[in-house]
Amino acid sequence: MGAPGSGAVVQPCARCGSRWAVQGAPMHWCPRCRGVLLSPGPVDAPPERRNYRWVARPPGRRPRPGGARPPVPAPGGTPGYPDMPRWGLRDASPEPARQERGRLARLADRVAGLLVLTAVLFALAAVAEIGRYLILLRNRTRLIPQALLVVSDVSLYLLAGFALLTALVTAVALVGWLIRVRRAAYAAAGERDPWPVPMLLCGCLIPVVNLLWPGVFLTELARRTDPRALRAVRIWWCAWILDGVLVVAALCWHAADSLQARADGVMLSAWTDLAAAAVALLSLWVVRRCEGRDLRGRKRQPQRWVPATGPAAVLIEPVHRTGEAAGRAPEAEVGDDRAATGAAPGTAEQEEVMAK
Repeated sequence: MGAPGSGAVVQPCARCGSRWAVQGAPMHWCPRCRGVLLSPGPVDAPPERRNYRWVARPPGRRPRPGGARPPVPAPGGTPGYPDMPRWGLRDASPEPARQERGRLARLADRVAGLLVLTAVLFALAAVAEIGRYLILLRNRTRLIPQALLVVSDVSLYLLAGFALLTALVTAVALVGWLIRVRRAAYAAAGERDPWPVPMLLCGCLIPVVNLLWPGVFLTELARRTDPRALRAVRIWWCAWILDGVLVVAALCWHAADSLQARADGVMLSAWTDLAAAAVALLSLWVVRRCEGRDLRGRKRQPQRWVPATGPAAVLIEPVHRTGEAAGRAPEAEVGDDRAATGAAPGTAEQEEVMAK
């Protein structure tokens, strides 16, 4: 398109800036870029006489009557604020949708506290068993008061019962924790846990079967989350199997009829309770290692070794001979130093030792 002559009426394009001469009815769209054409106006009209003008106003503010402009305030100092300004565009992040959590998930959140409680109860039960064994030893030569026997029986049965009940609840909580952590580990890799939830429950809660499958499940989890946790899983697995063997041996030992066998069964029960307390603490260790925490629940800081790129810096530069002194014997060099300084032989030897 040629340049329009003086006094021609044109329509500027709001997109590409081209000016199109008006011939007849005004156009709405630019033939070049399909942009919006502004209203017609003289091509040589000054900006204040054009029939359009861009005015920027805040939202909701109406134009002033008569086109009067507001007075411009005198420039002042740099604005200051007593605290962090809160004005501006702020996009509030959407709140995550609430997910209904079952009892198993809520129980899995308390697995650490349940493990500590289980270890404490089994340790107290072991102390009660040891107290019963000492009473039996005392009863060989002297009679035991009836009140002491009642206290021993009540403490033993109560602590053993509470320990077993807490251990059962803790086992269910551990299974819930295992399901949640395995699901998160496989989801991070874009996969799905190959073991269904009923299989995890059966493999961890059915007696005798649960001596094998929990170690398999934890080994798969450790290989995906932190391979360094495999050592903790293997130690826990050995302790878990040993505790199962001790439980079976204690049950069989209590079936004996002789007094000595029953006394030995009490001591074996004490060792079984101590092993159960140790397994509870080892379980807490495995849980923390798989979560990337230490035994107290603090976040573990990774230790990184950086290879050295340059040679080791020499702290003490060795003494090198220069000039004619390089060809002399060490004795002659020492003699020359003594003659030059005029010091006594003993003093030179002391200075040499201090220099070394």
